[in-house]
Order: sequence, then C-alpha cells, then structure tokens
Amino acid sequence: MSESYSSTVSTARDYYNSDDADNFYFHVWGGEDIHIGLYESPQEPIATASRRTVDRMTEQVVEKLSSPQARVIDLGSGYGGAARVLASRFDCHILALNLSETENARHRQMNQEAGVADRIEVIDGSFETIPSDAARFDVAWSQDAILHSGHRDRVLAEVDRVLEPGGEFVFTDPMQADDCPDGVLAPVLERIHLASLGSFAFYREQARMLGWQEVGTIEMTGQLVQHYMRVAEELEAQRSRLAGLVSNEYVERMLKGLANWVEAGNRGYLAWGILHFRKPA
Repeated sequence: MSESYSSTVSTARDYYNSDDADNFYFHVWGGEDIHIGLYESPQEPIATASRRTVDRMTEQVVEKLSSPQARVIDLGSGYGGAARVLASRFDCHILALNLSETENARHRQMNQEAGVADRIEVIDGSFETIPSDAARFDVAWSQDAILHSGHRDRVLAEVDRVLEPGGEFVFTDPMQADDCPDGVLAPVLERIHLASLGSFAFYREQARMLGWQEVGTIEMTGQLVQHYMRVAEELEAQRSRLAGLVSNEYVERMLKGLANWVEAGNRGYLAWGILHFRKPA
C-alpha cells in the first residue's frame, strides 16, 4: 500500500506503525486522543485536556452534527477518540481515515469495546487521496495530522471534493507563525522529517482559492507550548515504567524534540488553533 503514498506520508506511516511510537502515544500521550489539549491548569492530565479539544471542536460544528444521520470524515483519526465521542453523542456515521495500520487496529478494538463499531468505519489510507465518492460528507474533521502531508494543498482540495455543498471543515494543525523567520524551525522540522509547516495564512489562502467561507478561527498557540511541556513531564515521570515498551533512544529523541517545540513556541515561531471553514452551498 505504501507505494501509492507520497514520501512524507510514507515516513509518517512508518513512524506511527513502530512499536516505540505506538507505545509512547498510547501510554503517555493520552491513549485515545493523540493531539494537542486545552489546559485549564498546568498539571491537568493529558487525556482530560485532549478530550476538551474534542469538545471545543464539537461546539463549532454541533448544528451539522445534530442533523439526522450526519456523515463525518475524520482525517488522520489516530486511535479514534474523537470518532467515538461523536458516534456516542450524535446520530452520525464516521469514516475514520488513518495511515497507521497499528493505530487502526487499536482503534477498531476500542470501537468494539465502546459499542460504536457499527457507526465508525476505520480505513487504512492517506488523506492526500481520500477513498470516497465526491460530496459525501456533512463534516470533515482533523486534529494535528495535516502537517504530515507534503502536499497540504492537495489535502484541502480532497476535503473540498468529498464535502457536500454547505459542508463544514473543522481542524487543528501545528503550524508556523505567519511571520516566522526563515530557517529558525530547522530543529523542529528535522526531528519530524518535514520540509515545512502550514500556517494560518496558508490555510486561509487555500480556503480562499477553494471558495470556502471562514466561519471562525480560534488562535491558541499557548496551548501548544503547554501541551508539549506537559507531555515531556509525563514522559519523564513514566520513563521507568516504559522500559521494555519504548526504547531509551526513542525517549531521548522525543524529549529533545519536545524541547525544540517548546522553545520555538516560546519564541513566537509556532502557531496552533482551531480553524473552521464552510464549503459554499
């Protein structure tokens, strides 16, 4: 399957399929929601803060989700925490698209345990070429995943293709600041094997070219910094318990990478928030 993926997506797929990454994200980063959280206090559990992000995003598209038998696509669905929340709260069917077969296996198992497997279809694949007919979904959803594409413009064009007229796209993504100086993000980008990050300006320009309406954007870059600090603290705290599950080399690389994200965020080079667009009816 990987032959059809771009090199950037293939690299991400190999990474998230690795035992080190799977055990780190499952045991340290929250288990169900492996994205940036919204913190109300510095020491709040990662899982609690991460679930709050899902709740906040849900508020943005609650009207669409409340439609009978709403159709949702979750792009880069990870372990499926958001999909299970939506499936349990709304009369909706979710196509969960994710590149990691390892994560998808956990996702399917947790769907069975939660009793929502009949409402969530988990698909192995890339959001650069979404395996779906056009104009199928009422809501497109993505959390901190699009950065892993080397063709983010293609991802948004695919979202436009599969959204029905009037459909809405709500997502988050770790980004660079609109005024980020050249070269300063090299330590961050090298660690995650990327050539660039998106930005608020990039996504707004792509939306403009697609004819989308900007429904609302909530800038919360401070939460990105807080989240990576919190993950680093938790990784250090659980280090001995992770022995045999996550290699020491991976832990060291992850702690260094998290420190680079925190430093870049504190210097104002990064951006993060919730973006919400609507395809014209």
